[in-house]
Amino acid sequence: MTSQGARLPFFVYGTLRPGEPNHAAHLRGRAAAEVPARLAGAILYEGPGYPYLVEEPGGGQVHGELITALPFAYERLLADLDVLEVYAPGDPRNLYERVEREVALPGGAAARAWVYVAAPRVAARLRASGSVIGGGDWASFRARG
Repeated sequence: MTSQGARLPFFVYGTLRPGEPNHAAHLRGRAAAEVPARLAGAILYEGPGYPYLVEEPGGGQVHGELITALPFAYERLLADLDVLEVYAPGDPRNLYERVEREVALPGGAAARAWVYVAAPRVAARLRASGSVIGGGDWASFRARG
């Protein structure tokens, strides 16, 4: 397993995807590559204008992109995304946790990436009373809405 200090790409599945507002605000000019990707064993839930990813063994697939940061932009981007996602290591008030996971790429390849998943207290609330985004694709869900 990689340590929290590793320079992994980011798997984004919500408002950081291309065409979404946080992509323009945080990733424009900072990404070296953006590739379609999927994360298995997860479910998307509706949030207040953004989705939450909850890990569920045997769950579906969440669709997104694998974003590789430009080397000069990595540290600042990581810090900015942690703030955006309301994540600080060990903070019980986190909305998300940043975890390392394997994502599937086109053609069957796989890559390790940082993924922001719902923090445990948020995930428990969503499992109890949240609204699932069918198909695991935020972009399709937004297009229908």
